[in-house]
Amino acid sequence: MAASPFRALVAAAVLASLLSGCQSVGTDGLGASDAPAEISGPAASAIAGDMVSRLAEHVGPGKATVVLKQDNSPFGEALQSALRGWGYAVVTDQKTGKETRTVPLTYQIVPYDGQVLARLSTDQVELGRAYVTSPGSAQPSSALSVMKRS
Repeated sequence: MAASPFRALVAAAVLASLLSGCQSVGTDGLGASDAPAEISGPAASAIAGDMVSRLAEHVGPGKATVVLKQDNSPFGEALQSALRGWGYAVVTDQKTGKETRTVPLTYQIVPYDGQVLARLSTDQVELGRAYVTSPGSAQPSSALSVMKRS
């Protein structure tokens, strides 16, 4: 059992590094979306549902049009579905009118030591959490990490 606290510390350090720095792509400074295709549809849906419910706490449920930069992975599709389920309008490559309030959103899913680390990034907040996945589900294995931008 001595390895468990060490594993938790390493997972927290990796999660912190994911939240603190990422490649910048595009004009809005958010990282590129990326998720491995190996994550099953049910696991991707569980992670997306949990992360979007937490995002709604910070952005407000259904209050804006989400501009989603996605990679067409199972997670990207599940995230788009979860966002719509929470009442968000989602655009992936369309332009929106100047009067429309938009929230650019990217994600990262990184496999690490038998878990996956998930991150959602907007221009105002970044959310991160570790999950234990199986072919049929995913369960949170860490607390939610929240970093607000000024």
